[in-house]
Amino acid sequence: MFQTSSQTVLPRRQVLDGAGLRGWFAKYASQVAVSPSIAIVLIAVYGFMVWTGVVSFTASKMLPNYNFVGFDQYVRLWSNPIWRIAVSNIFTFGLLFISISTLVGLALAILIDQRIRIEGFFRTIYLYPMALSFIVTGTAWKWILNPGLGIERLVHLWGWESFRFDWLINPQYAIYTLVIAGVWQSSGFVMALFLAALRGIDEDIIKAARLDGANGIAVYRRIIIPQLGPTFLTVLVILTQQAVKSFDLVVALTAGGPGNSTHLPATFMYTQTFGRDQMAVGAASAVMIFMTVAAIVVPYLYSDLRNQRDDV
Repeated sequence: MFQTSSQTVLPRRQVLDGAGLRGWFAKYASQVAVSPSIAIVLIAVYGFMVWTGVVSFTASKMLPNYNFVGFDQYVRLWSNPIWRIAVSNIFTFGLLFISISTLVGLALAILIDQRIRIEGFFRTIYLYPMALSFIVTGTAWKWILNPGLGIERLVHLWGWESFRFDWLINPQYAIYTLVIAGVWQSSGFVMALFLAALRGIDEDIIKAARLDGANGIAVYRRIIIPQLGPTFLTVLVILTQQAVKSFDLVVALTAGGPGNSTHLPATFMYTQTFGRDQMAVGAASAVMIFMTVAAIVVPYLYSDLRNQRDDV
């Protein structure tokens, strides 16, 4: 009798254990599925970020050297005239790139929002540059702005021999060629963001304003533009990140020249780390870039999370 009872209880325990295991997998299936990706991100991204911060306090040159020297590399960084040029350039490039891209993108969005007949054609044309990488954009504009191949030569062939447009080889104006190429690349993306926001505005508010006698300019200035505040913030954050992290556009268009006149922090970091075997100085510049991006992104994320909590 005892033997029969034990034989009947044992399969029940196995069934319960199997059901419990299946229930656990059913409950945590999503966490199990994404855990390898999370582990890779933690190690390859955040782990490398921490390692870069550690290296910036060492005497590393071509290879890592964990002889800690405190803030000496940051002193060397800010004593480097090329770094100071890069910091000055990022303010010039960032201000012009962000402001012009925003204005051009907003103007294109307002134009397309007029329900023109060939809206799809214009939207495709404006969005096309966004499909290209900055390497392709930089290479194309390097040909266009080359005095011997591009705009200047074309105008000379038209008979205007005194025309000069040599910004690409002029250290004083070369930084503005980056602005031209960057605006051409990004303004279509900005247009898409603003167009989506414009299409989301309540038409009844606009109709009521027109019934009250407001003209088109007044409607945009007093009603539509103020409602685009969140979109302006999103555009500002995205374009600022692009400006701070610009690397491939500079490499393809000017390679940091002529001289060192168009270096940005990202190209300075690459040059110091892989071109001059100054790994610690390059790591210090990477930390400065990270701190700049974090100072922009963290408040935006905090504001977005707070708005989500308020909506709940």
